[in-house]
Amino acid sequence: MDNDEQAPDQRHTPVLLDRVAELLAPALHDRPAVYVDATLGMGGHAAALLAAHPRLTVVGLDRDPQALELAGDRLSAHSDRLHRVHARYDRIDEALEQTGVGPADGILFDLGVSSLQLDETARGFSYSRDADLDMRMDPTTGPTAADVLNSYSATELRRILREYGEERFAGPIAKAIVRNREKKPFVRSAELVEMLYGVVPAASRRTGGHPAKRTFQALRIEVNGELDSLRDALPAALDALAPGGRIVVLSYHSLEDRMTKRALTERTRSRTPVDLPVELPGHGPEFRLLTRGSETASDEETAANPRAAPVRLRAAERIADTSTGTDGVAP
Repeated sequence: MDNDEQAPDQRHTPVLLDRVAELLAPALHDRPAVYVDATLGMGGHAAALLAAHPRLTVVGLDRDPQALELAGDRLSAHSDRLHRVHARYDRIDEALEQTGVGPADGILFDLGVSSLQLDETARGFSYSRDADLDMRMDPTTGPTAADVLNSYSATELRRILREYGEERFAGPIAKAIVRNREKKPFVRSAELVEMLYGVVPAASRRTGGHPAKRTFQALRIEVNGELDSLRDALPAALDALAPGGRIVVLSYHSLEDRMTKRALTERTRSRTPVDLPVELPGHGPEFRLLTRGSETASDEETAANPRAAPVRLRAAERIADTSTGTDGVAP
């Protein structure tokens, strides 16, 4: 059976599902709580949380219309507790306002490309199968990967390859892209992969993995504005949490994880000047970290679900309103 003929629960194995559920449970358990799934995908995490918490309401965001449709099918038994929103995750505040169910008690970001997008050859995310160079998470809008390859200057290409792909050979690859497109514009992923085999040295391929891996990552991030969206989304998500609310972020490459670490750490620090002997009202930490550094998937989970191998999990909890002392209630 083809991937696109399988049910969503057969096509998608949620990463770190038990740990995500464990971290969010104290904020969702035994009350009418609100959970925001900022990257709903095919609804794997949401399905487990809806089943575990009968009074839970889910607001699920996704920029991919197909993912929203599949998640709706998977979660149809809980449709009265599910709000699906076609939006990027940097619009959490708008989604909560639109659905009228906020603030949030739990928020999950499961970042990166989804199983749905990777498995569907026509979407062009995978360097292992030939397809049109699309890579849009929302295929209804915006430039494609082919547009980027065929229109960006060598300087712009080098920048995104270096910043988003952490590609050592960004310069030579950018020059080769410009040189090749003058003969024939890039249309298919196999054309780009073939070119990369000719540019990335064989010695590097033996230790650094597939020569197209970093270039495809960089293109995907650029096409979808992923890091710009995440930079805006994390502060908005933290602001959207009620006292006692919890956020969990699953990152799949170092750029996402560093951005997440920075955003969470900033909110756990006191803003009282270091030379003052007491905490100023409203200047204390807003959050406490729930993890020591980042957590990874177990060897057992990685063996069963190889897509869990690069994951890094971080989590935090919103503490009492620091402007009121202890319990968030103004004196």
